[in-house]
Amino acid sequence: MFEKTMSIFSENVESLIQSGKPDLKKAEDGISLCIKILSKLQKQVDKYDFEDTQAEIEFFKNIKPFPMSYLIHFTEVRSCELKLPKVGNSHKVRYLEKEIKKINRFFSENNSFVNYMEQNHNYLDPQFFSRSGKMDFSFSPTINYYQNPEFSTSHDMLWSKVQALYRYIHYIREKLELIQPGSSGDFRERQPNLLLWSGSKTSLVEIIYSLYLKGDINHGTADLKTLISAFEDFFNIKLDNYHKTYSEMRARKDPRAKYLYQIAVNLETKMRQDDEK
Repeated sequence: MFEKTMSIFSENVESLIQSGKPDLKKAEDGISLCIKILSKLQKQVDKYDFEDTQAEIEFFKNIKPFPMSYLIHFTEVRSCELKLPKVGNSHKVRYLEKEIKKINRFFSENNSFVNYMEQNHNYLDPQFFSRSGKMDFSFSPTINYYQNPEFSTSHDMLWSKVQALYRYIHYIREKLELIQPGSSGDFRERQPNLLLWSGSKTSLVEIIYSLYLKGDINHGTADLKTLISAFEDFFNIKLDNYHKTYSEMRARKDPRAKYLYQIAVNLETKMRQDDEK
């Protein structure tokens, strides 16, 4: 019952990210968008509840944390934009480095839980992501409204913050690079200039969109722009107008994902050949 609501939210938040608005305006609009969707989700839960415990776990583990993590992310970005020193690059870099330390400290303090989630474990899910689990809040959000016992579990907020900080890390990296190119070198390994994408740009966009939609990078928290930037860095290529490229892919005759189909066929052929040896 949440598919349509989440699909609309996903489109709206992606549109906001791509809007070109200043970061502070993006954050303020994002906060408003997230609060509206969370309020709508809460009303749906209040009205319909869940068919069983598994549906409840699915909601608090994979559905609610999506907009909640964006709410936390946009809140962190807004705070950073307002508190970032206005004059002096060295002061700005120092402030952002303190933010990095805060992020590292959070992940260090919650290492066991982060490891549990990153290893895709589920044996503690009934305790972590059902309302019948122990209500021992590991993370106290500034927006206490969302700790309503009927709309919260012991760890859905913590999981939301983990995902939010994955996004916030990217924001900090980009901010550092704008202020002082190279200053984020300790925060992200610099990619070598040895790998060049020699296929068509359209083929690479096919791969990136597929990875984005599958949601297996940063637990699905990496937005499309982030993935595009990462592939541009890694393969030393510029992918302009990738939204237009996607529209052109949609206009193709089947198979529309031609490159993905081709590489899948190549892999299957290679495995069959190896089986026959």
